[in-house]
Amino acid sequence: QVQLVESGGGVVQPGESLTLACLLSGFRLDYTAVGWFRQAPGKEREGVVCISNGDGRSYYDDSVKGRFSSSRDNAKNTMYLQMNNLKPEDTAVYYCAAERALTPDPRRLCSRPDNFASWGQGTQVTVSY
Repeated sequence: QVQLVESGGGVVQPGESLTLACLLSGFRLDYTAVGWFRQAPGKEREGVVCISNGDGRSYYDDSVKGRFSSSRDNAKNTMYLQMNNLKPEDTAVYYCAAERALTPDPRRLCSRPDNFASWGQGTQVTVSY
């Protein structure tokens, strides 16, 4: 059974950090293209970090570059999104996504949500004083 389960969202103040986790079932993480997307109220879902399943290249959106970092533990089939120096504009529901098809271009992966076939349920991140 294919399933993605996120955890780790919450409410933090600007400048603070959060780590999101995504446990994948039914996938072998080291063979899977993965991504983190977010959707703020009234806005489209946007890709913030994507990692290809060809050579493992990563893409970070300019809005999070230098602040967010993605990692994964293949033994636990879990990927993580470390978010530092959070800003109010980072407030959104964050989703992890997975795709089995070979997709070597991580920027292209992040360009459209429908490049991913499987999604988690989402976790809310709120950055506010």
